[in-house]
Amino acid sequence: MSEMTTMQIRKNDIVKIMAGKEKGKVGRVLKIDREKMKIFIEKINMVKRHTKAGKNNPQGGIIEKEAPMDYSNVLIMCDKCNKPTRIKMTVEASGEKHRACKRCSEPLETKTK
Repeated sequence: MSEMTTMQIRKNDIVKIMAGKEKGKVGRVLKIDREKMKIFIEKINMVKRHTKAGKNNPQGGIIEKEAPMDYSNVLIMCDKCNKPTRIKMTVEASGEKHRACKRCSEPLETKTK
């Protein structure tokens, strides 16, 4: 990818899936791969991996884990209006930039867990 675009979705954001087989589900972002433009969402897009016994998994077997999903298939959920929305960047008088809901213009807060 020659031209890198910025991802406005961050870790621990609550997002709604807008495309694909998981369409309509809501989950929390676990991990972001900015180079490949992919995100991992908690309990969404689960795949099964057959693994050999090893140091981390002494018994081996079938393990379920989250697979990456393209970030363009999700929208962030606004805390105030409780709807999926796009993100706009607002600049305060002090020069600080913040993410805001495009629908209600309220600032978006990142969930910490």
